[in-house]
Amino acid sequence: QVQLVESGGGLVQAGGSLRLSCAASGSSDSINAMGWYRQGPGKQRDLVAAITPGGSTTYADSIKGRFTISRLNAKNTVYLQMNSLKPEDTAVYYCNAEAAYYPYDFWGQGTQVTVSS
Repeated sequence: QVQLVESGGGLVQAGGSLRLSCAASGSSDSINAMGWYRQGPGKQRDLVAAITPGGSTTYADSIKGRFTISRLNAKNTVYLQMNSLKPEDTAVYYCNAEAAYYPYDFWGQGTQVTVSS
């Protein structure tokens, strides 16, 4: 069983920065890609950024140039550096890890990011 532990959410003013961290416990070979999703009020959960074990990244258009995803494979830890935050970024951010052997995703509990203007 993989468990994802998140940290780094909070309240920040527009233009500020936050760094989210997510550490996955369990067997390292049970995880492929990792990433971050977010869900704003009344909206669906959408991909923010993802990264493969090899370092290939995918970003949502809305955050390109502002957010950076990174990963430490040895610890199955993924980070999301969020700069130039906007009120539109306000959402619950969820860490995600893709199972290596099954069509299944592991999810963190979610961490609230609130950006005020």
